[in-house]
Amino acid sequence: MVTALFLFYDGKLLRSDKPLITPDNRSFRYGDGFFETMKWSRGRILLEQNHMERLFRSLEVLKFKAPGYFTADYITHAVQELVKKNQHHELARVRITIFRGEGGIYDPQTHFPHLLIQTWALNPSNNRLNENGLEIDVFKDAVKSADHFSCIKSNNYLPYVMAAIWAKEQHLNDAVLLNAFQHIADTTIANIFMINNGFIKTPPLSDGAVAGVMRGFLMEQLRKQNYEVQEVSISPEELSGASEVFLTNSIYGIRWVKNFGKSGYVNQLVPHLYKTCINEIGQ
Repeated sequence: MVTALFLFYDGKLLRSDKPLITPDNRSFRYGDGFFETMKWSRGRILLEQNHMERLFRSLEVLKFKAPGYFTADYITHAVQELVKKNQHHELARVRITIFRGEGGIYDPQTHFPHLLIQTWALNPSNNRLNENGLEIDVFKDAVKSADHFSCIKSNNYLPYVMAAIWAKEQHLNDAVLLNAFQHIADTTIANIFMINNGFIKTPPLSDGAVAGVMRGFLMEQLRKQNYEVQEVSISPEELSGASEVFLTNSIYGIRWVKNFGKSGYVNQLVPHLYKTCINEIGQ
């Protein structure tokens, strides 16, 4: 049995209980970087190509300058090496964090992408649709930005942190964040979908939603099955009037929502979507 986890940092496997960064680290100071959360299952990263495309798109948008060896194959090999070292062979959560290092007050002196990878074992229940519906509500104390960077999983995650703390205080499973126009963006750890009158709707990225890998994959699968999927602005009032609501992310796939505030939902189409779309990944 592994007594201490290891992590991968800039080409080296290190014990996770040892100091890693200094007080001048730019990710610590400013949230200068981003992260990628992926699911490892039976020897591979699920939706690997989708994750790598988002990762390298984020590198470009945030103006990192990667060396020649910094490729998708390099990162995938590092994940494989770490999973083996931590003995997380069957099912694991993988978190990749990329950040600029030290130097500069606000203007960084270097744009080198420092690479940190961590893994944690996952319970097999993560490969099943949740039996108990989630309870969620709107967190009103933070507003999600809707700009060129809002679709990135930035290390500057404070609105989501505060929303998650609030949700726990309210005995909720998750919290919904709105943008400045009072339209739904996403939740603290997931994208959100609603079903009503035969239509499946989700907020567009222009409303501040994170560009979720599972979100993109699911929309592609739904359209292949001839479902009408709309990326449109959704108000809390419209969400309250939906017949079904579900959340998506790379770890759980799909999770159905039972209550949004005082509104309740059925669970009719969601199990079918989970079976036909999520199982398509081969987890």
